[in-house]
Amino acid sequence: MPKFFYKAVKLDGESIEGELEAADEATLVRQLQSQGLIPIETRSSVGLRARFARVRRRLSQKEISILTRELATLLEAGMTLDRSLQILVDLSTEEHLVRVLADLQERVRGGATFSGALEMQDGQFPRLYVNMVRAGEASGALNQVLDRLADYLERLAELRQTVTSALVYPSILLVVAGLSVIMLLVFVVPQFTVLFDDMGEALPLPTQIVVAAGDFLRDAWWALLVAMALMAVVLERWLQDPVVRARFDQHILGVPLFGDLVWKMETARLCHTLSTLLKNGLPLLSALTLSKEVVSNRKLAGLLNEVSDDLKHGRGLAGPLARLAVLPELALQMIRVGEESGSLDAMLAKVASIYDRETRTSVQSMLTLLEPILIIGLGVIVAGIIMSILLAILGANELVF
Repeated sequence: MPKFFYKAVKLDGESIEGELEAADEATLVRQLQSQGLIPIETRSSVGLRARFARVRRRLSQKEISILTRELATLLEAGMTLDRSLQILVDLSTEEHLVRVLADLQERVRGGATFSGALEMQDGQFPRLYVNMVRAGEASGALNQVLDRLADYLERLAELRQTVTSALVYPSILLVVAGLSVIMLLVFVVPQFTVLFDDMGEALPLPTQIVVAAGDFLRDAWWALLVAMALMAVVLERWLQDPVVRARFDQHILGVPLFGDLVWKMETARLCHTLSTLLKNGLPLLSALTLSKEVVSNRKLAGLLNEVSDDLKHGRGLAGPLARLAVLPELALQMIRVGEESGSLDAMLAKVASIYDRETRTSVQSMLTLLEPILIIGLGVIVAGIIMSILLAILGANELVF
């Protein structure tokens, strides 16, 4: 029998991985579940060539969100899962989406659970998504879980859209500013350079710097692009080191305004995820283990690992979060109240809602300062270029008189 690599989570939250022989991935998933494990990832233990041969266009987050909402609606209307998938296949126009839906339907008809079928889609669906569906199947409320899952995905998409939309104008302004400076240095400054060369006099230092910058951009622009590409590659590889990435993310949290924005975004995302998982019936430790995946800041993710260790020893959630200062003070107080009152999932949802609004407020505050800074910065650079040219012209006039 073929060998399969797997990653799974125990009921106490501990992650394990290894290899097992099985007839297929569905059999492997059932085998792991019979051992009291929650499968996270399974794949054939074959070479990279065979794995990459199956690479397909991935579903976007928006497509997954729409698919989840439509499937939840059909199930709530009384359709069976098989019939619901068939309707979605008939309605879909995108080839890659039809292929995924058809494969899901075929596996479900073959006796696989829906979560198992999702897990066999070459990583198209995040493991958090798969485990939430598995929890819904176990509780017999798949349609309700899918509805909550769709709400969760839509909230996260709205949060990302808030930040992305807010950054559009500053990005355009920054690009226009950069192009304006390049146009001045490459096309305008050389017109005066001919005049200065004819005078044969030494140029003021500011003028020499501006002329040299223009010559470099005109004659060696390719070297600048190569240098930028190399820097990007080096930075990416440098940040792949977990220790370096954690230090970098820790510094990010300390940046005025921006660090506060990142902290609030991570708080909202974590609380949204943890609340949804708890509502779907997952134990707190397993829910926290899965929720860590949505935290992009490695420093905060590392602190959550320590919180998980404390949870294993029965120390609760609010205490370790407060001791390690993982979340803002208001979030910590509300989580403590929710834990004491036995309504942690509802309180986490309120915390997430609060920090959704806080994120929007922080974005607007940051933009209020960023836009004038960019405009003033562009004005200073352009004024500096013009002044350097005027210094040379005034110096030439003094020589004449």
